[in-house]
Amino acid sequence: HQAATSTMKIQLLLLLNTYTAASAFVPSGVKSNTSVDTTTCLEASRVGRDRRAFLSGFAFAGVGALTAEMMGIHTPSAIFSAYAADAVDYAAVAADIAALIKADPDKGPTLIRLAWHSSGTYDKMSKTGGSALGTMRFKEEFSHGANAGLASTAIGWMDDIKGKYGDGLSYADLYTLAGVVAVKSLGGPDVPWGYGRVDSMDPADVTPDGRLPAADSGPPGADKSDAAHLREIFGRMGFNDQEIVALSGAHALGRCHTTASGYDGPWTPTPTLFNNAYFTLLSNLDWTEKKWDGPFQYEDKGKSLMMLPTDLVLLQDKKFNKYVQAYANDEGLFMKDFAAAFAKLLSLGTKGLTTINV
Repeated sequence: HQAATSTMKIQLLLLLNTYTAASAFVPSGVKSNTSVDTTTCLEASRVGRDRRAFLSGFAFAGVGALTAEMMGIHTPSAIFSAYAADAVDYAAVAADIAALIKADPDKGPTLIRLAWHSSGTYDKMSKTGGSALGTMRFKEEFSHGANAGLASTAIGWMDDIKGKYGDGLSYADLYTLAGVVAVKSLGGPDVPWGYGRVDSMDPADVTPDGRLPAADSGPPGADKSDAAHLREIFGRMGFNDQEIVALSGAHALGRCHTTASGYDGPWTPTPTLFNNAYFTLLSNLDWTEKKWDGPFQYEDKGKSLMMLPTDLVLLQDKKFNKYVQAYANDEGLFMKDFAAAFAKLLSLGTKGLTTINV
């Protein structure tokens, strides 16, 4: 057994050395894992000293990591990824995301949805799901009903940025950072964020469909079943009533599309401006059932805005409503509470993140 183990160690180390020597000539833009599991070579002629320096460190880290692996401690990918992640210029990544949103502000809400849905699968009991593994890039997850449309929009937009920064930037970090940058770019608060998420390479890590909140639960229209549904879904992640309402305020941005959710229309007249308009409109306008062939939703008298059953239930439920009124009357309070709740959401399922300003 000892001889076999020693032989395996030697084989692994020789493999690492061979990989390191060969990789010294790999272009710095090569992506080893894209959202569609293909290999794309970008800027093939550019081979920089930073890449060679990284791979030298990678090799030294690999010796210890492979030894630990032989002892039953499964750490190599985490060590390699952590080393690479430290070398990424996250301010530059954030600037590229911000430029994307500046060129087309309508992309901002979709990037927030990407970050939200990448994180909102967390289960505090089983410790599964959350933002840690970047599994949204797998078909097994982006094909979930609640994620409709993300593969052809936000995930693709982020692939281009991932290609620019290479393996050091994980999809998991990129997707969550995109949400943070989008909130800020559209006028929202600074949201604390940290890097250090390590992408899974196994679609088996995708959590079951159904962990994200639905727009309606039980009978059509807002009722007690919708309040119970929100508390069940968000409670599974570890959120309380105040945090549920604060996070719902992100509906100030974006709109529903019949091609994605089946619902249609914006919540506010300013869908690319982060503010407390969601709460003021929810509280002050009269909302009636929309008569159409689609799913049950509400509309205002002008028929230009909409609300979902899980929006209206925030007014019906007394415990939720007190926070709706607080945020409608105090935008600063909403901004503060949203930043805290969104930061908590984006960190679900992670550990040991390095917090930075971006």
